[in-house]
Order: sequence, then C-alpha cells, then structure tokens
Amino acid sequence: MAVVVGVQFRFVSKICHFDPAGHTDLKPGDWVVVDTARGREVAQVVQPPHEIPDDAVGGSLKPVVRRATAWDMVQRDRYMHREEDALQKCRERVAAYGLPMKVIRTEYSFDGSRLIVYFASEQRVDFRALVRDLALLLHTRVEMRQIGVRDEAKMLGGLGKCGRPLCCASWLREFSPVSIKMAKLQDLPLSPSEISGVCGRLLCCLSYELDTYTEIREQLPKVGSEVTTPEGVGRVRQIHALKETVTVRLEDGSLVEVPAANIFPSSPPEPADATQRGAGTHRTHTNRKAEKERGHKSKRS
Repeated sequence: MAVVVGVQFRFVSKICHFDPAGHTDLKPGDWVVVDTARGREVAQVVQPPHEIPDDAVGGSLKPVVRRATAWDMVQRDRYMHREEDALQKCRERVAAYGLPMKVIRTEYSFDGSRLIVYFASEQRVDFRALVRDLALLLHTRVEMRQIGVRDEAKMLGGLGKCGRPLCCASWLREFSPVSIKMAKLQDLPLSPSEISGVCGRLLCCLSYELDTYTEIREQLPKVGSEVTTPEGVGRVRQIHALKETVTVRLEDGSLVEVPAANIFPSSPPEPADATQRGAGTHRTHTNRKAEKERGHKSKRS
C-alpha cells in the first residue's frame, strides 16, 4: 500500500495524488507546494494522507515540497488577477492572425513563470507564430492546450436544463462515459435536444440513476412477454420503472396498468402426467435413432 495525499490545482479539478513526504498532518483545505512535470505549483489538499493500493498509483509519485507560505499565496493571487488581462490579449492576437480557434481561459502558474492558454477548435491549428508573439507580449513561457466541448462547458460554467449550475462546473471532477442506451433504459425521449447538455453532448446526469433503473428492471417482466394479471392473461406493452408497474394488453384488447407485485409469468401447459412426458421423450429418441439408421443405409448404397 502507498501513502498519498490528494490535491486539486483549481476548483473542482481532477484530484491528483502526491507523496506526503513526511507531511502527515495535512488536512483538507491546507495549501501546499508540489513538484509537477511542469515545475512547482501551489495546490489545495482535498484528501488527507491515506493509503491506496500500489497498482492504483500509476507511476512514481511526485513529492509535496512544503506547506505554502503567505508569500506563495500572495503570488498566486497576484497572477490570478492578471489572467483576465492575458485572456483579452490572447483573443486579440488570435483575431489578428486569423486563426480558427476560440480562446477559453488562461491560467498562470503560481509564480508567473508559465501561462497555459486553453482553446477550442474543430481542426488542427498551427499556432507556433502565435506562441512566440504572446511570449514576447506577456514576458512568460506560453503553452497552448486544446480542449473538447465538455471541458469548455466546465471552464465557462452556466445553468443546465434543471435550472441549477452545471454539474461539471460545480462538483463533478471527472467525466464518465454516457451512451444513448442509458436514455433508452430510463424511457427518456431520444430527441437530441431533450437529452443533450449545453455542451452538445449527452447529459452527464443520465448515469446518475442508471443503477437504480437497472436493478428495478431486472425484477420486472420484459416488454412483449406473456403474463397473468388479476384482470386476466395478456402481454406487456410498457414498463414504468419508477412506479414499478407495467402496462398490459389483455386478450380482449384492453390496456391495464398493474403493479409488478400482482403480475405472474404465464407458463406453457405441461402434459397431464409423467407417463405422457416419458412416452413423448421415448418416441423422440426412437425417431432420432431411426433417422440415423436410414442415413447410414443411404450412404452405403
């Protein structure tokens, strides 16, 4: 087992694991300086030191260098206030170069040594000249990072169909796969405008209640199966998972909605006694044996 501490670099960003390196008293809300592949960064602790399996580490752990000092936090706040100005300058230079890209956000490192420019584009963009221009204009190292529509919505924020802030911008740290099968399982309309979010992709919330729907549907009869109800025998036409009821078309053509607890599967009629079942089985084996003998005779001839 490996001892790690979980930190986030921005609000509701992905949790990254680091080696506490002796800082065993860290608690959620503390600020630390950590070593990353791009240099040192200030991050906030969201998970205190804890153990995880070795196979969940995924490579060597970078260490926590120290607790963030007051000067570290002053620098971080100073450059965060400069990000809006850097964003405007980036957009102006992109327009001047006529590049097919939309600049979404700019992020300085806590000491201002690096600026990351997040952009969206539907095609590959040659931004080498733009990077050189921005580096001279902003006096720092500039990195361009292309993002997808989901990440764009997460950065920009907004309100969803439910009227609440977007899940990805308020609490959802990572995106999980969402498929149209989830909407079908929950009997939702398959119109793209009904089940798509502001990003244009399928709603993330389609996966929230999927396990509940799956568990309920396993206990309900399939659509098209024949069942017995207090009103008579019929076939299942529709399933209402949340109400745990099914709509059944009876033999007289009428439709009734019946609670799942009052429905029983209709079994096919069985022979009257065991003798008939045995006789039927014996005749079946006899016929098969006769067919094989006829086949061997025809091959010899």
